[in-house]
Amino acid sequence: MATPTTPKLIHTTPVQPTTTTTTTTTTTTTNTSNSNPPITLDLLLTTLTRTILHPIPSYILLLCLRAQATPYTSVPFLIAFAYAALLTLIYILSTLNQQLAYGAPRTVDLSNEVVVVTGGASGLGLLIARIYALRGATVAVLDIRGIAEEEVEEMGLGGSYVCDVSDRGVLEGVVERVRQELGTPTILIHCAAARINGLPLQQLSPEAFQKTINTNLLAAVHAYQVFLPYMLAAPDGGTIVTVSSVLGQLCAAGLADYSASKAGLSALHRSLEAELRQSGDEAKVKMVLVEPGQISTPLFESVQTPNRFFAPVLEPVQVAQAIVSAVDSGRGGVIRLPAFAMLVNWYAVLPASVQRLARYLSGIDGAVAQASSKADRADSSSQQLQTELDHVKED
Repeated sequence: MATPTTPKLIHTTPVQPTTTTTTTTTTTTTNTSNSNPPITLDLLLTTLTRTILHPIPSYILLLCLRAQATPYTSVPFLIAFAYAALLTLIYILSTLNQQLAYGAPRTVDLSNEVVVVTGGASGLGLLIARIYALRGATVAVLDIRGIAEEEVEEMGLGGSYVCDVSDRGVLEGVVERVRQELGTPTILIHCAAARINGLPLQQLSPEAFQKTINTNLLAAVHAYQVFLPYMLAAPDGGTIVTVSSVLGQLCAAGLADYSASKAGLSALHRSLEAELRQSGDEAKVKMVLVEPGQISTPLFESVQTPNRFFAPVLEPVQVAQAIVSAVDSGRGGVIRLPAFAMLVNWYAVLPASVQRLARYLSGIDGAVAQASSKADRADSSSQQLQTELDHVKED
C-alpha cells in the first residue's frame, strides 16, 4: 500500500456551484439552448400525483358528495369511495414496501454528523456541501481540485482537502486528517466523476478509458473500504450515497467508458448493500443509490438531450434536494430522476425490436455524436478566427 500523503488545505481558485455555466469561474451564464420546454412529462406526473392521484383529494370528493346529500348507495358515491380506497391502498403498500425493503430508519442528527462529499469542488457535489454547511453540519470536501480557504470560511465548510480519491494512499491520509480535525465521518456522498470523452470505443485510447474507470469506479471501491469501518463503529451508524447514472443501464453510443464505469458503480453499490444485509449491518449503515438522467453541470455541458419532454435536463438543485431528503430520513433507497429514469428497469425486458425502436425515437445514440460534431465545428471556427486575426496583425 502506498504511503499516505499528508493532505493540505486548498489554495486554489474557488469553484462556485452553477447550473448552466460553461466555465469554472464564479460567473454564471445562461445557456438558452439547454432550457426545458414549458411542459414536460415530469411536470404532468407531478401535477397528477399531487391532485387526482393523491388520496387526500379523493376524500375531499367524498365529502363534497355527502354535502350534496348523495346517498351512500348511489353509483357516483360508490365509484368515488372505491377510487379513494384504491389510492389509499396503493399509498399503504408503497410505505410498507419501503419499510420491508430498507428497514427501520437510522437516527440522523446533523449536529453530530460529519458529512464527506467527494467531487465536492464543483457542480452537484459543491451544491450538496453548501446545503449541509448552511444547515449546521460539519462538511469536508474532497476533490482533486480545491476551494480557496476564504471560500471555505464563507460557505461554512468544516474543511476542504485536495485529494485524488482513486489514489488509495492519498485517500487514507486525507480521511485520517478529516477524522482528527473534524470527527468521525458518518455520511459519505460520493459524487466524484470523470468528464465524458464522447468518443467511439475504437477511437478511445486505453489511457482515457482507464482514467474513466479509475475515477468513476475504482475511486468508489477505495472510498467504501476506507469510510465503512468508521460508520460501523459510530453510535448511530452512517449513510453512503452513490451518485451513479441512468446511462449505466441505457448505454448510449459514444459513452462506452462512461456507461461501463457507471454500470459497474451501480453494481458495486448493490453488492455492498447485499453484504451489509447479509452481515446484519444494514440497520447500521444505510445505502442510497442515485441514478439520474442528464444534469445541467459542466460534466455534460456539450451533450444536447434529444427529447426534453420525456427526458428534461435536471437542475443540480433538484437532485441535491432528493439526496438531502433521503439522507435526512435515515433510510436507504434508490433515487431516479427524471420520471423516465424510473422505467429503465423495464427496458431490459422489452423485445429487442421494441428496444431498438425506443432508442431510435429517443435519439439517445446520436446525442453524443451531434455534440462532438458541434464541438469540432466550434473549434474549427475558433481556429479560423484566430488565423484571420493573426493575418490582420501581420498586415
